[in-house]
This record gives sequence, C-alpha cells and structure tokens, in this order.
Amino acid sequence: MSRFGEPSGHVFRRDGVQSGPVWYAKYRLPDGRQFQRRIGPAWTQRGRPGTGYFTKRTAEAWLRAVMDAARAGTLPGMVVTNATVADACAEWLRWSEEERGCSPGTMRGRRSSVRAYFVPAFGDRPVEAVTTEDIERWRSCLPATLSVRTKNKMLTELHGVFRRAVKVWRLPANPVAEVEQLRERRIVDLEVYSPEEVMALVRAAASEQDAAMFLTAAFTGLRRGELIGLRWRDVDFPASLIRVHRSYSYGALTVPKSGKVRAVPLAPEVAGVLARLGQRGLFTGEEDLVFPGELGGFLDGSALRRRYLDAQAAAGVKRLRFHDLRHTFGTRMIAVADIVRVKEWMGHADIETTMRYLHFAPRPEDAALVAKAFKSADGDGHDFGWSAEHALQPR
Repeated sequence: MSRFGEPSGHVFRRDGVQSGPVWYAKYRLPDGRQFQRRIGPAWTQRGRPGTGYFTKRTAEAWLRAVMDAARAGTLPGMVVTNATVADACAEWLRWSEEERGCSPGTMRGRRSSVRAYFVPAFGDRPVEAVTTEDIERWRSCLPATLSVRTKNKMLTELHGVFRRAVKVWRLPANPVAEVEQLRERRIVDLEVYSPEEVMALVRAAASEQDAAMFLTAAFTGLRRGELIGLRWRDVDFPASLIRVHRSYSYGALTVPKSGKVRAVPLAPEVAGVLARLGQRGLFTGEEDLVFPGELGGFLDGSALRRRYLDAQAAAGVKRLRFHDLRHTFGTRMIAVADIVRVKEWMGHADIETTMRYLHFAPRPEDAALVAKAFKSADGDGHDFGWSAEHALQPR
C-alpha cells in the first residue's frame, strides 16, 4: 500500500434538469489520485429498481466493489504503464516472432489484425485505460462481413496482446479475459475427390512433376507447404515412408503445422511416380527438393495453383481447393484405419480435428444393430400390424 493509505470515497446524487437524478461516486486511490465517476440513473419510485437503475444502497455497493478492487490492485487505471495499446501490439508481435517462433503465415495474420483493427481502435490509448466494456463495444462494431470465426480469432489475438502487457508492464488484469467468445456454428461438410477423379486430375496435369505432386497430395495428405518443402532424403523408399520435417510458407521454411515431425505411408502408386521423377537429369540429390521450381528453388505457390486449376478444367472434375486433396486422403483413410493412426499420419494436433472425417467411414453393421435393437425377446421381429413394403405403397 502506498503512503496515502486506504482507498476512500462516497456516493452522492445529482438531480439534472434533463437527465433526471443520477448517482455518482467520488473516491481516492491509494496513490492519492482522485476520481469522480457516474454510476447510473437513480431509482426514485416505489418497488424494485428497473434494470440499469441504482438506489443509494446499490450505488454504495458499486463503490465498495471499486474500493475492493483498488485494495487488491486489480482496478483498471490504478497502474500507470506509460505504454499505449500500439506499444503492446508491437511487443506482442515481437514476442510472437522472436520468442514463440510463430510461422510466417501466423505472423502475417497477426500483423494484419494489428494494422487493420487493433491500432485504429485502441492504438493511442494507454493499455490500462482499456476496459472489458471497451472490448465488447469494439467487437460489436466489427464489419458484419466478417465471419464469427474471424471475430473469435481476433478476440483471441487481442487477448494475447493484453496478456503480454500484463507480464511486461504489470497491467493489473487482462480486460479481454471476461469477454466471451461468440457462438460459432460449425458445419462439417467436406468436399473431396473420388479415386477416379484423382486419377483424372493426375492424367490432366501439365507436367510429370505436377502429376506426381497431385497424386502425392491425395495419397499422403501432405499440406501444400509440406510438399513444396519436401526433399529427397525425406522419401524413404525401402521403408515405404515419407518423413515430414518442414513446411515452406510465405517465403520461409518452418516446422510442420503441428510442430512435430511425422511419418506418412508411401503407397506403391506414389513410390512409383516419385521413383520415375527421381530419374530426371537435375535436382535429384539428397538435399534437393522433390518438387522444385525451374531453377531448383522452392516452387511458386501461385503458379502451382494456376496449373492445378487448369488441370481441373482439363480433367472435367469439380473445382475444389488444393487443400481438399488432403481431405480426400483423410476421408479415404478413416474408412480403413483407426482414428489414432489417421491423426498421426495427418499431423493433427488433437483428435477432434481428425474426428470430422468419421462420418465418411462406412459402417454397414450399424443398420444390423438397429434391426437387432427392435427384435422381440424371442428373436422375431415385432408385428406392427403392417409391413414396410405395404407402408411404402402409393395410396
């Protein structure tokens, strides 16, 4: 506690000509700073106060809560940091990149949020002056064109900004912590290719390398960045495995999205096309890229996307994202392998991500279980007084 001792204060009512009676609080913090705050409209009628109105007793309760927060050191505004939200954003970005080692893709998204949404709304404000109510008002004013998922993502990022400020500038509390995420309705409706469509896409590829890349994507589930970063030493032909060590994204090599090295089965079809690709005249050394650009460097993602779209058109297959080749792998594998192995092969961080493929797994035995559940004790079917065939006859 500072030399000024205990926080103190009192409430008073002010009767405005136009606004009506209003309760106010005047109080002093332990560091000697004095404040006057509007509590809310005064309730002067009989009966229970209306929503948002205060009696003298509830106004005094409001002040006691402020005094308790002041004693605990959690009252917003008690700490003077001399840091703005723009400073906090800059520190969070630095920490994310230098200390957390976030991927270039993650950093690109975070810089975009800071530049487009955080700094314009809060940039010049002291970090200690931002309240939970401020955050909620900011979110309510975000463009309606943004999805719920995007809004929740930005809220999580802003939480990270203030969490870092709590540590660096001893901010008493994170104002974002009390803001609840919006309810997000997720509808899992994956679009994937059939094996026949995959082969049609491979046959329509503009080059042998593109054909091998499309086939590898569908038969291994590797992400586009993981394919671009794949080197010949990662392809273990004797063990029938591809080891995924790295991913190439936004001009830089990073670890895979899960942060872990994984091994993926190398199907005979993929082994065959990669073996033929390895017979080309250039870029076949252990450290060379399996799918290089023209000069042996990393493949240009935009150019690959254009060739992928051209192959779709030439093959006459539906237009899906390149990433949907990965989903094609997941949906095919879940039908023949247990979910734990599929999770490991795809490099998912948690089992819930893998579970979205479960509804693609054929389970013909389920129908037999339903029939068994409705059988009578003696093993015969129940007599409902009609047959299914009769019920379906047109009337």
